[in-house]
Amino acid sequence: MPIKSHIRTVPHFPKQGIMFRDITTLLKDATGFRLTIDALTERYKDAGIDCVAGIEARGFIFGAALATQLGLGFVPVRKSGKLPAETVGHDYELEYGTDRIEIHKDAISHGQRVLVVDDLIATGGTACAACKLVDHMGGQVVECCFVIDLPDLGGSRRLSDLGYKVFSLCEFEGD
Repeated sequence: MPIKSHIRTVPHFPKQGIMFRDITTLLKDATGFRLTIDALTERYKDAGIDCVAGIEARGFIFGAALATQLGLGFVPVRKSGKLPAETVGHDYELEYGTDRIEIHKDAISHGQRVLVVDDLIATGGTACAACKLVDHMGGQVVECCFVIDLPDLGGSRRLSDLGYKVFSLCEFEGD
Protein backbone atom coordinates (compact mmCIF):
# COMPACT_ATOMS: atom_id res chain seq x y z
CA MET A 1 0.00 0.00 0.00
CA PRO A 2 1.55 3.32 -1.05
CA ILE A 3 0.66 5.28 2.11
CA LYS A 4 4.22 6.54 2.53
CA SER A 5 4.21 8.05 -0.97
CA HIS A 6 1.27 10.28 0.03
CA ILE A 7 3.15 11.84 2.97
CA ARG A 8 5.06 15.06 2.29
CA THR A 9 8.38 15.79 3.96
CA VAL A 10 8.93 19.46 4.87
CA PRO A 11 12.60 20.16 5.63
CA HIS A 12 13.55 22.42 8.55
CA PHE A 13 10.06 22.66 10.08
CA PRO A 14 9.33 23.73 12.77
CA LYS A 15 13.03 24.41 13.20
CA GLN A 16 16.35 23.87 11.45
CA GLY A 17 17.31 20.21 11.09
CA ILE A 18 13.81 18.75 11.54
CA MET A 19 12.29 16.75 8.67
CA PHE A 20 8.56 17.22 9.31
CA ARG A 21 6.32 14.38 8.07
CA ASP A 22 3.18 16.15 6.86
CA ILE A 23 0.03 14.00 6.68
CA THR A 24 -2.11 16.77 5.13
CA THR A 25 -1.10 15.51 1.67
CA LEU A 26 -2.39 12.05 2.64
CA LEU A 27 -5.63 13.51 4.01
CA LYS A 28 -6.37 15.58 0.90
CA ASP A 29 -6.01 12.52 -1.34
CA ALA A 30 -9.35 10.68 -1.08
CA THR A 31 -7.86 7.39 -2.28
CA GLY A 32 -4.83 7.59 0.02
CA PHE A 33 -6.95 8.48 3.05
CA ARG A 34 -9.45 5.70 2.24
CA LEU A 35 -6.61 3.16 1.83
CA THR A 36 -5.22 4.23 5.21
CA ILE A 37 -8.53 3.81 7.04
CA ASP A 38 -9.28 0.56 5.18
CA ALA A 39 -5.89 -0.89 6.20
CA LEU A 40 -6.47 0.03 9.84
CA THR A 41 -10.05 -1.28 9.76
CA GLU A 42 -8.85 -4.60 8.36
CA ARG A 43 -6.25 -4.89 11.12
CA TYR A 44 -8.63 -4.14 13.99
CA LYS A 45 -12.05 -5.43 12.82
CA ASP A 46 -11.74 -8.67 14.82
CA ALA A 47 -9.51 -7.41 17.66
CA GLY A 48 -12.26 -7.18 20.28
CA ILE A 49 -11.82 -3.45 20.76
CA ASP A 50 -14.50 -1.56 22.72
CA CYS A 51 -13.50 2.01 21.84
CA VAL A 52 -10.90 4.07 20.02
CA ALA A 53 -8.98 6.81 21.86
CA GLY A 54 -7.44 9.43 19.58
CA ILE A 55 -4.67 11.78 20.69
CA GLU A 56 -5.11 15.49 19.95
CA ALA A 57 -5.13 16.69 17.27
CA ARG A 58 -4.30 14.55 14.25
CA GLY A 59 -5.15 11.37 16.13
CA PHE A 60 -8.73 12.68 16.13
CA ILE A 61 -8.82 12.48 12.33
CA PHE A 62 -7.61 8.89 12.00
CA GLY A 63 -9.15 7.66 15.23
CA ALA A 64 -12.64 9.01 14.57
CA ALA A 65 -12.69 7.66 11.01
CA LEU A 66 -11.47 4.26 12.23
CA ALA A 67 -13.99 4.18 15.09
CA THR A 68 -16.79 4.89 12.62
CA GLN A 69 -15.66 2.07 10.33
CA LEU A 70 -15.45 -0.32 13.28
CA GLY A 71 -18.84 0.76 14.66
CA LEU A 72 -17.26 1.92 17.92
CA GLY A 73 -17.28 5.03 20.06
CA PHE A 74 -14.46 7.56 19.98
CA VAL A 75 -12.70 9.02 23.03
CA PRO A 76 -10.75 12.27 22.52
CA VAL A 77 -7.48 12.54 24.47
CA ARG A 78 -7.01 16.30 24.84
CA LYS A 79 -4.58 18.81 26.14
CA SER A 80 -5.35 20.18 29.58
CA GLY A 81 -8.36 22.46 29.94
CA LYS A 82 -10.04 21.61 26.62
CA LEU A 83 -12.78 19.21 27.79
CA PRO A 84 -15.97 20.65 29.33
CA ALA A 85 -16.96 17.98 31.88
CA GLU A 86 -15.04 16.41 34.77
CA THR A 87 -11.71 14.99 33.59
CA VAL A 88 -8.94 12.64 34.59
CA GLY A 89 -5.44 13.68 33.56
CA HIS A 90 -1.86 12.53 33.35
CA ASP A 91 1.21 14.76 33.50
CA TYR A 92 4.27 13.81 31.48
CA GLU A 93 7.77 15.09 30.86
CA LEU A 94 8.80 17.05 27.81
CA GLU A 95 12.35 17.90 26.81
CA TYR A 96 11.92 21.23 28.66
CA GLY A 97 9.14 21.06 31.22
CA THR A 98 5.91 19.10 31.51
CA ASP A 99 2.56 18.80 29.78
CA ARG A 100 -0.79 17.24 30.63
CA ILE A 101 -3.41 15.29 28.72
CA GLU A 102 -6.95 14.58 29.87
CA ILE A 103 -10.05 12.58 29.06
CA HIS A 104 -13.53 12.79 30.49
CA LYS A 105 -13.91 10.86 33.73
CA ASP A 106 -16.75 8.80 32.23
CA ALA A 107 -15.05 8.13 28.86
CA ILE A 108 -13.56 4.71 29.62
CA SER A 109 -15.11 2.03 31.79
CA HIS A 110 -13.21 -0.50 33.87
CA GLY A 111 -12.17 -3.42 31.67
CA GLN A 112 -12.82 -1.71 28.34
CA ARG A 113 -10.43 -2.70 25.56
CA VAL A 114 -9.04 0.50 24.06
CA LEU A 115 -7.11 1.20 20.85
CA VAL A 116 -4.90 4.30 21.18
CA VAL A 117 -4.46 6.12 17.84
CA ASP A 118 -2.30 9.00 16.62
CA ASP A 119 -0.87 10.05 13.29
CA LEU A 120 2.79 9.72 14.26
CA ILE A 121 5.01 8.26 16.95
CA ALA A 122 8.26 10.15 17.57
CA THR A 123 9.70 10.18 21.12
CA GLY A 124 6.52 8.65 22.55
CA GLY A 125 5.91 10.99 25.47
CA THR A 126 2.30 11.82 24.65
CA ALA A 127 1.46 8.26 23.57
CA CYS A 128 2.92 6.83 26.79
CA ALA A 129 0.91 9.35 28.81
CA ALA A 130 -2.27 8.39 26.92
CA CYS A 131 -1.68 4.69 27.64
CA LYS A 132 -1.02 5.36 31.31
CA LEU A 133 -4.22 7.42 31.46
CA VAL A 134 -6.22 4.53 29.95
CA ASP A 135 -4.59 2.16 32.47
CA HIS A 136 -5.40 4.52 35.35
CA MET A 137 -9.06 4.53 34.33
CA GLY A 138 -9.16 0.72 34.38
CA GLY A 139 -9.12 0.29 30.63
CA GLN A 140 -6.87 -2.13 28.77
CA VAL A 141 -4.73 -0.79 25.93
CA VAL A 142 -5.07 -3.37 23.15
CA GLU A 143 -2.52 -1.65 20.93
CA CYS A 144 -1.05 1.74 20.04
CA CYS A 145 -1.66 2.51 16.37
CA PHE A 146 0.12 5.10 14.24
CA VAL A 147 0.17 5.95 10.58
CA ILE A 148 3.87 6.92 10.80
CA ASP A 149 6.69 5.68 13.02
CA LEU A 150 9.97 7.57 13.35
CA PRO A 151 11.94 4.65 14.85
CA ASP A 152 15.18 6.60 15.27
CA LEU A 153 13.45 8.75 17.91
CA GLY A 154 12.62 5.70 20.05
CA GLY A 155 8.94 6.21 20.80
CA SER A 156 7.71 2.82 19.61
CA ARG A 157 10.53 1.14 21.53
CA ARG A 158 9.62 3.16 24.62
CA LEU A 159 5.99 2.01 24.38
CA SER A 160 7.08 -1.61 23.85
CA ASP A 161 9.41 -1.42 26.85
CA LEU A 162 6.37 -0.41 28.94
CA GLY A 163 4.51 -3.51 27.71
CA TYR A 164 2.29 -1.90 25.06
CA LYS A 165 1.87 -3.39 21.60
CA VAL A 166 2.69 -0.95 18.79
CA PHE A 167 1.67 -0.90 15.12
CA SER A 168 2.37 1.59 12.34
CA LEU A 169 1.57 1.62 8.64
CA CYS A 170 4.92 3.09 7.57
CA GLU A 171 8.29 4.25 8.89
CA PHE A 172 10.65 7.07 8.08
CA GLU A 173 14.16 6.29 9.27
CA GLY A 174 17.07 8.69 9.56
CA ASP A 175 17.17 12.07 7.89
